[in-house]
Amino acid sequence: MARSDFHTGAAAMPMAMPADVRLMNLVSALIFVGTAIALLLASVQWLTRSPWLAIRAVQLEGDLTRNSLATLRANAMPKVAGNFFGVDLQASRAAFEAVPWVRHAVVRRVWPDRLVVSIEEQSAAALWQGNDRGDQLVNEQGEVFEANVAEVEEESLPMFSGPAGSAAQMLAMYRRLAPLVEGMDSGAKNASDNGIDSLALSGRGSWRLVLNSGAAIELGRGSEDEVLTRAERFIATLPAVRGKYDKPLEYADLRHTDGYALRLRGVTTGGAAVQRGAVPPQKTH
Repeated sequence: MARSDFHTGAAAMPMAMPADVRLMNLVSALIFVGTAIALLLASVQWLTRSPWLAIRAVQLEGDLTRNSLATLRANAMPKVAGNFFGVDLQASRAAFEAVPWVRHAVVRRVWPDRLVVSIEEQSAAALWQGNDRGDQLVNEQGEVFEANVAEVEEESLPMFSGPAGSAAQMLAMYRRLAPLVEGMDSGAKNASDNGIDSLALSGRGSWRLVLNSGAAIELGRGSEDEVLTRAERFIATLPAVRGKYDKPLEYADLRHTDGYALRLRGVTTGGAAVQRGAVPPQKTH
């Protein structure tokens, strides 16, 4: 007997889940997720506060000449809060960089209970005179920083004075001028007297330097190369001028377009033109 199949003409639909069952499943899922999040937060909170994970050692790295482990701990560690996981590395870095003579600090964790702090100390290149303050210096990068100037009084640092933000420009100029004037025939008794005692930059861009001997040189305005060219020309012709009088340099003004004027100790001379190394005609007073 042949089998016959009965078809309704449409696929059988699954029975819909009752609304209360769907709601119960949703609530269960939310409760599970909420519980997991709460446990995670509680674990994180425990990790960041647990005394078992306290910072127990601080290791310093770097060339330290102005600070010691004891001074850095005394000044910075009271501001370092939290255990191994909870310590704020950025805030800790700021705490170490706030210590005098610290230019830059990098703080990192080392498992299980140690902080390693890499310190870069400030290296003073000059004193800075500005805003009627006497507690500022210029570092080797041309940045102004605050420190106890009394700690460097024994060092022969030049004094810079200029507009705010000009320290890097002044340091660059100083580094080019210093070797020039050190070899200058100024008539100074000691070679060290030709060192630069102070360098000034006016608000209008005019340069002036004073030597350790007390002699002052007005360098005038212009680009760095223009100022250096005037200084080189002056230094090259100075021996011939001094040869007539054998007196030490007291003052020179290089701001003239066709030459320079200078004053030797006890003798005043004036120059009309200094070009291609020519010695200017002299006037005595």
